[in-house]
Amino acid sequence: MSFETDGDPFEDVREESGNAMYRLFTEYGRDYLPQFVVGVVASVFARLLDLVPPVMLGYAIDTILRNNGAFLGFLPASIRGGWTTSEQVLVAAGIVAGSFVLGAGFHWLRNWGWNSFSQHVQHAVRTDTYEKMQRLNMEFFAEKQTGEMMSVLSNDVNRLERFLNDGLNSALRLAVMVVGVAVVLVSYNWRLALLTMLPVPVIALFTYWFIKTIQPKYADVRTSVGKLNSRLENNLGGIQVIKTSNTEEFEDERVEDVSRSYFDANWGAITVRIKFFPALRVIAGLGFVLTFLVGAYWVAVGAPFGVGGALTIGGFVVFIQLSQQFIWPMAQFGQIINMYQRARASSERVFGLMDQPSRIAQDPNATELDVDDGEVVYDGVTFGYDDGETIIEDVSFDVAGGETLALVGPTGAGKSTVLKLLLRMYDPDSGEIRIDGRDIAGVTLPSLRQAIGYVSQDTFLFYGTVAENIRYGTFDADHEDVVAAAKAAEAHEFIQNLPDGYETMVGERGVKLSGGQRQRIDIARAVLKDPDIMVLDEATSDVDTETEMLIQRSLDELTEDRTTFAIAHRLSTIKDADTILVLEDGQVVERGTHEDLLAEDGLYANLWGVQAGEIEELPDEFVERASRRAATVEDADATDD
Repeated sequence: MSFETDGDPFEDVREESGNAMYRLFTEYGRDYLPQFVVGVVASVFARLLDLVPPVMLGYAIDTILRNNGAFLGFLPASIRGGWTTSEQVLVAAGIVAGSFVLGAGFHWLRNWGWNSFSQHVQHAVRTDTYEKMQRLNMEFFAEKQTGEMMSVLSNDVNRLERFLNDGLNSALRLAVMVVGVAVVLVSYNWRLALLTMLPVPVIALFTYWFIKTIQPKYADVRTSVGKLNSRLENNLGGIQVIKTSNTEEFEDERVEDVSRSYFDANWGAITVRIKFFPALRVIAGLGFVLTFLVGAYWVAVGAPFGVGGALTIGGFVVFIQLSQQFIWPMAQFGQIINMYQRARASSERVFGLMDQPSRIAQDPNATELDVDDGEVVYDGVTFGYDDGETIIEDVSFDVAGGETLALVGPTGAGKSTVLKLLLRMYDPDSGEIRIDGRDIAGVTLPSLRQAIGYVSQDTFLFYGTVAENIRYGTFDADHEDVVAAAKAAEAHEFIQNLPDGYETMVGERGVKLSGGQRQRIDIARAVLKDPDIMVLDEATSDVDTETEMLIQRSLDELTEDRTTFAIAHRLSTIKDADTILVLEDGQVVERGTHEDLLAEDGLYANLWGVQAGEIEELPDEFVERASRRAATVEDADATDD
């Protein structure tokens, strides 16, 4: 038996999703273009103002302290001519102070723009991804692990926000700073500026190597963290089984295995990253050292190597200060690339989930379903999953409005699948399902599912109060309606005995309630919905015999004037149904009333005999077929694991 998880569950789709980062900007960024523009413009001005202090310092040294040119010579002489040296220093200081104040304003505006842009995009991507996921057919959820989807909705979307805020912001600041510094340095001394920019192509080549190396490693990290989340989510959800099975050590090993896989993938990326950034700083530092040595020689001795040109002390100071603002940001470029590669891996997973194909699609011309009689017809319905295995084949029957149809049969016969097709959890491969003569494929999904009340054998309660869970799906119901529904489901009495009555918190997945209590709340939820058609899929499977009798009495009243479908392994609960369908291997093999089917002495009669304890009287053929079916189910379970 294998417990290994698959690879990246979205890999096959994300390869067809195109450039995920381009889609991120075109499909979501354009809606928040004003915030983006504010961030860009403010970043440009904020960075340009950051250049003012070092430039003004060098200019003041040359014009004020060394009298090399007129201070602010571009101003009319009538304005600057009467300034003393002290006044010139104060003016220079005022310009620097003004640049700091104005720069602070632009920095604030920059942060507002980028944060607003990234937060809005993050919110839109997360909600759209969840909306898309929620509308996928049930087959998708049967194949994918919850932890993987949680990883996409949480970790991957958050990583996109960090890149849109910090990464893009830093990239633009870097670009403005590099261009601005380059222009200033070239204007002072283009020969020395070329030397200062000498490390740029080396940094570019080194960064290209980093991108090609780190990209597949980050994809592995995102896949491994999804597996880790899936394992942890699965184990936490099954903690009771782990404890009762005494398998803590086994689960310790499984978590250690997936954690080790994440460690290996993450460490592989880390080893590349921790080599890249120090090396980048060394390259950038060499550029600064060259600028310092050549610039100092130029000022003290003269132009080296006979290249010609002058360099003032103020110009040298500007070179020393701005070269750091030029070279060190180039070293930070690797951090930006690092963030981009992480965001790219995450965006591919996000759009991989968004682009998952769904077999359930609503006809754009679909109209609302208005149930009148409640007649339901299955006409030659065949269905199988994507693996090609046929689950139900050529199933046909009809249920008149107000009648009750029961489906029985061995495990794996396709009973639940038949009813999930009615709710369009899946669509049939062939055939039609009609309600009051209308093909359900031609009606809107909300109106179809609003007309059907579904009580599953796998009861799920949301974290919240008892009342909130009963009201779920019928949110406008008042408290009196909630109580009435609880009474109909034989739940009112036990609810009153809870610590806070209807306001008692049920805990995650209803863990604070027993299985029977959870199931009665689920029934109350369906009762409150007051549907035209009722589907009961093992609705009393988790209750004791006495409670089952009480619930069955209420259900009989509830379903009296409704078209009702019921699945039950306890045949005593459906023996009064108007029609009983017996399924085996996805086909209808018998149909009729309880008495008719007993008289036929076929599969139904044998199943009835099993529950009546008449084991020794069962025919050998039935026992052999039951043994083969059990083996098939076990093999299927082993394959799934």
